[in-house]
Order: sequence, then structure tokens, then C-alpha cells
Amino acid sequence: MSEIKTLVLNHKQIHQKIVRIAYEIYERNAGEQELVFAGVTGMGSVLAGILAEKVREISRLEIQQVEVSLDKFTKEQPAVLVHPEVDLTDKCLLIVDDVLNSGRTLTYVMEPFVKYAVKKIEIAVLVNRSHKKFPVSADYTGYELATTLSENIEVHLDDHDSTVYLQ
Repeated sequence: MSEIKTLVLNHKQIHQKIVRIAYEIYERNAGEQELVFAGVTGMGSVLAGILAEKVREISRLEIQQVEVSLDKFTKEQPAVLVHPEVDLTDKCLLIVDDVLNSGRTLTYVMEPFVKYAVKKIEIAVLVNRSHKKFPVSADYTGYELATTLSENIEVHLDDHDSTVYLQ
């Protein structure tokens, strides 16, 4: 496997995409009272926190955040956990992950939420690799990137030096 990394998105580009996604989320949910952001373990959770903060800055929507914990690298999930537990009855849920590849992880992530009477479930990702194997698609996408199956996307999000690399 090659160790060559190609910069796909720099800090400024990532920030612009996050701001655009936040405005799209607000526009599509302006009539709602509350949104629940469910970040997938790792960079998905970090992205959910950043997006939630941006939506708070531009709207008066009540925002709750939860983290969804699972093992992204196993094909059989023993348990998908949500922390903290929240009442999702008649609320809008936004599942957030850094990269959408095949849709397997996001399919597992939905499992604990479908037992609630949620109003709707939407998905936001920073990068969509378009290797769809499961009936999952993002409602909000920062960047579409066609890759080979052997390539990897590496997302790093922090306050001063966020990057997306293709490896």
C-alpha cells in the first residue's frame, strides 16, 4: 500500500464546506423546534460538534448532541451505543460522519434510532466516496470524491489545521 498522501481539502476549504452544510441544514429544518445531531465515533462526532455549533450561530433551533459508538471495521456489529440517551419522539435526527463509503457504517448507525417515533432522519458527511453498497445516501455532502476501493480518505478536524487527504 502506498504511503503517498494527496491533499484533497485544506482547512479553509473544509471550513467553507461546513458553513455551507450548516446553512443547508438550517434551511431544510427552519420550521422545526429541535434537531438532534448524532455523530459517529471518531471524526464523525467531531464534525457533528462543529456543525451543531455553526447551526447554533445562524439559527434559534434547539440543538442536542449525541455520540453513536460502534466498530467501523467489523462487518458484524455486536452493539451500537448512543450516549447520552435522549428522547427522539417526533424530533428530527441528523446522523453525521466524516466519510460515506459503502453505507455499511451508516446502516448500522440507524439501528438504535429506528425504534423511536422520529420525525425524520437525515445524513450529513464531509466526503462522499460514492461506493454505494447499501441503500444509504447523504442529504448533505461537503465534497464528492470518486476513489478506487484500495484508496483511503483520512480526515483530520481541529480548530487550526483541518485536512482531508487521499491515500
